[in-house]
Amino acid sequence: IALMIVVVVVMSLLSPFFLTVSNLLGMTRFGAVLALLALGQTLVILAGNGGIDLSVGAMVSLAGVIFGLLVTQYGVNVWVATFLIVFVGAGLGAINGLIISYVGVPPLIGTLGMQWAYGAIALVLTAGRPLSGFPADFGFIGAGRILEIPAMIVLFVVPVFLILQFVLIRTVLGRWITLIGVNDRAARFSGIPVKRTRFLLYTLNGVLAALGAIIMSSWLMSARPDAGMGLELQSITVSVLGGTSIFGGVASLPGTLLAVLIVTMVASGLQLANINAVWQLAVLGFILLLAVALNQWVVRRVARRQGLRV
Repeated sequence: IALMIVVVVVMSLLSPFFLTVSNLLGMTRFGAVLALLALGQTLVILAGNGGIDLSVGAMVSLAGVIFGLLVTQYGVNVWVATFLIVFVGAGLGAINGLIISYVGVPPLIGTLGMQWAYGAIALVLTAGRPLSGFPADFGFIGAGRILEIPAMIVLFVVPVFLILQFVLIRTVLGRWITLIGVNDRAARFSGIPVKRTRFLLYTLNGVLAALGAIIMSSWLMSARPDAGMGLELQSITVSVLGGTSIFGGVASLPGTLLAVLIVTMVASGLQLANINAVWQLAVLGFILLLAVALNQWVVRRVARRQGLRV
């Protein structure tokens, strides 16, 4: 929250158009896809064991391409295709889950490999060209508003956040995820299905990537094979910035959403100030390094205090 206040002050000084109601509501549109991916990334990292998913951006691209092919080349109704693509995303995430949870490939290597694979398939299916020709009413998801709030926030981000927050703090599965992240060996001895739980989390990441692909396709009114490029690193950035421990066991979904707002505000403010996009990437990288450094400092400080108590 303190960082958000600093960002608001600095960006307001850079551009007089930043702190306006229309701009603040409009910038949430830019963070909708990132918010969905970051929520899923938070749960994967929370479950520990080096959990991470570097393929979420490529899954957004591939799911969007498959969606585009269903609608533009195979004549599937756009709303039926929207429903089907969720299962496609679940399948892509399930492949990651199988490779990591049951085959035993380290998450970093497994999801990095699938990132290249999914990205290559998206390029092959489209020959590198975007797919367009969606019905006009499909654009409501990406450009429409409900009570002056972007439709994608009301229809996708808010429901997903509320469901995941409820699961995490009010259900047995949520407790399993946290306990696995704290100590997966102890969790296994306690009878918690560690492999199956992690498999479900990677599958969920695929579902959220598919929802992101739907939003992106509606927003652009086309399916691009590179639509998700860079989103994997941004999702990790906001997850860590939001309070997720890179070692697992500690996370905050509300904190993740706050971090999405911070990153979105930074990007929007720099654009309004006509600052080069290269510097926007540099600022994002600096935020990531700062977040990791602060996280490690907090972990060490807590560990020392606990040691003193003992």
